[in-house]
Amino acid sequence: QVQLVESGGGLVQAGGSLRLSCAASGRTFSTYTMGWFRQAPGKEREFVAAIRWSGGRTYYADSVKGRFTIFRDNAKSTMYLQMNSLKPEDTAVYRCAADPYGSAWASQTGYLYWGQGTQVTVSS
Repeated sequence: QVQLVESGGGLVQAGGSLRLSCAASGRTFSTYTMGWFRQAPGKEREFVAAIRWSGGRTYYADSVKGRFTIFRDNAKSTMYLQMNSLKPEDTAVYRCAADPYGSAWASQTGYLYWGQGTQVTVSS
């Protein structure tokens, strides 16, 4: 069983920055593919970014490419999402997810473990 706990959300003005963290329990965190997803009110959950176990490969949704950076510290069993140049349309609940088998990427299918989420609100 893997537990994921997000933190770092909050209220920020447009153009500002936030860094989200996802702390994971479990001895094999370093082997997991990890991802960030978000869900805005009235909208479906959407992919934000993903990172392979080694951190050497990452993938971003077009809407955040160039503004967000996903990275991880396997020694701390923690993944991060650095969000810069935030826009009001980035407002959502952000959740991290873990894929133990390396089969998931941008699709939600394959992510077996999910955190509860952290709220990000960007004011205009």
